[in-house]
Amino acid sequence: MEKNRTRLLRKAPEPAAEQKRCPGEGSGDATGRRGGQSPGLAEPPRSPPAGLAGPGRAAPRGPGRAGPGRSRPRLLRGARGAGGDPRSSALAMRDYDAATAFLGEWGRFQRLVFFLLSASIIPNGFNGMSVVFLAGTPEHRCVVPRGANLSGEWRNASIPLEPRGGQEVPSRCRRYRLAALANFSALGLRPGSDVELEALEQEPCLDGWEYSRDVYRSTIVTEWNLVCEDDWKAPLTTSLFFVGVLIGSFISGQLSDRFGRKNILFLTMAVQTGFSFLQIFSTSWEMFTVLFLIVGMGQISNYVVAFILGTEILGKSVRILFSTLGVCIFFAIGYMLLPLFAYFIRDWRMLLLALTVPGLFCIPLWWIIPESPRWLISQGRYKEAEAIIQKAAKMNGMPAPDVLFDTAEMQDSKPQQQQKAILLDLFRTRNIATITIMSLLLWFFTSVGYFGLSLSTPDWHGNAYINCFLSAVIEVPAYVIAWLLLRSLPRRYSLSGTLFLGGSVVLFIQLVPAEHNVLSVGLVMLGKFGITAAFSMLYVYNVELYPTLVRNMAVGATSTASRLGSIIAPYFVYLGAYDRFLPYILMGSLTVLIGILTLFLPESYGNALPESFEQMLKVKCFRNEQQTTGIRSSKESPKSLITAL
Repeated sequence: MEKNRTRLLRKAPEPAAEQKRCPGEGSGDATGRRGGQSPGLAEPPRSPPAGLAGPGRAAPRGPGRAGPGRSRPRLLRGARGAGGDPRSSALAMRDYDAATAFLGEWGRFQRLVFFLLSASIIPNGFNGMSVVFLAGTPEHRCVVPRGANLSGEWRNASIPLEPRGGQEVPSRCRRYRLAALANFSALGLRPGSDVELEALEQEPCLDGWEYSRDVYRSTIVTEWNLVCEDDWKAPLTTSLFFVGVLIGSFISGQLSDRFGRKNILFLTMAVQTGFSFLQIFSTSWEMFTVLFLIVGMGQISNYVVAFILGTEILGKSVRILFSTLGVCIFFAIGYMLLPLFAYFIRDWRMLLLALTVPGLFCIPLWWIIPESPRWLISQGRYKEAEAIIQKAAKMNGMPAPDVLFDTAEMQDSKPQQQQKAILLDLFRTRNIATITIMSLLLWFFTSVGYFGLSLSTPDWHGNAYINCFLSAVIEVPAYVIAWLLLRSLPRRYSLSGTLFLGGSVVLFIQLVPAEHNVLSVGLVMLGKFGITAAFSMLYVYNVELYPTLVRNMAVGATSTASRLGSIIAPYFVYLGAYDRFLPYILMGSLTVLIGILTLFLPESYGNALPESFEQMLKVKCFRNEQQTTGIRSSKESPKSLITAL
């Protein structure tokens, strides 16, 4: 079967417009789509750029946009209109959703696919944030060897004090020179009264460190002493995981386009589970980190392909629910399970084993989750697509025609020429360049805020496990509120308001007295709520700003900026070692700044999606200059980016 005959029924899932990504995963998966659909895109782009397409790539161009030379497999039975008009049949065979409408929207088949694919996202939630406990840094101090010939009094005074958090506490990385202390001890001198400790010479921890086991029994930090001179390695471990996420974002979509959604879904599940298991046997920090990078590649790829597969199989109304709330909430459920596992399993190797085992439960799903019929049709494998549709009809108790597609009546033609776009088109005019630069900054700093707060939970007041659990729980109402805001309020003010809320309360943390720990944690939670809600709205807003020609490319570029933000976020947390409030001051200030900057972007709410650069909205301070016609209400427009469930 010639390839130019395979594209007719590859219809982009209408939802593209309604597809909204959860920040913990979705910020990077847009970058790898080739010729796919941007999230939030109401109709397929006319010229999808390679390598930087939108995350949904639910499917390429819809058949309704096919030119006269497009191949047209015939829908045989059950496709004609009431009067049997052949033109009705021709209309139906161009529309995959219409061809499979007899299946219904929420039958047993759809429920099974919805919940199984959503459940496959759960391991992504706890694997994505597992580094919070795997690389936790407990309290530590220099080891004083037993053979140091020190009296008990001198042994207790061997660690100098340093200011930290407004208090004098034992140093983590220095001790007084033991040779000098041994001489003073042998002479019978007493520390403090006979010898002024502040004047004594100090030395690094030459004999290693002793670690508190109040919070963690062991982590990779205690395993390989990633403290003091080597404390930069812990945040680098997290950053390299997100580098893997960035790489996986690029390759996952292209692999699933070539080899199939189901094959790549289970392959990436195997990569995530298998390499997580290999990490247990790491003999060095370098080995652990390289394996962690590969786990990051599998983790995001699994998420992306599961998202694509769900949006391609499910019907319109269920697809909206799956892509906006289902995926994000199941990710949050996995995130909530992480502190539960970590609380009862405080050894990092055993914790990693416990987080790996759930991946094995996905193996039976191979015999349950089907391949995407849309992808099979795009490859000319009509018989396999028919078999899946007929099996779904049987499961739903619906009658189905014996044959859906008559490939013998396909017409040969050359693909229509498409206008191509390049990355520089995002900067071709002053207006689009301004929007692009502001969007890149918006994604970058929002990502820094989200991942910075998520990774800093051990540094908050109180119990690290409870803090992590609260950080996960707060995401659920944030996703719901974001969905409601997108349905009913202007984009600029929704984004700016949630960002300003998140950033300002994080800035207020430094003003809270040390004894009001609960208030501090509450402010961080409120900040996480605002930033998470803003992050989950970015995809929708982003695709509304750009014309069809560069929409996928714009989503890919801004998603890459988001991934870069997640890569440097661990170093914002790292600054807390020097000043406890410094990370919050930086993240809060940048979030407030970007919230103010958002007000200068155009307002896209209620406007038709721009088709050309001339139709793009202009950057204005606080009001929108319309260049397009036919502005519709978001609840009435067929191109509306958020529709009612």
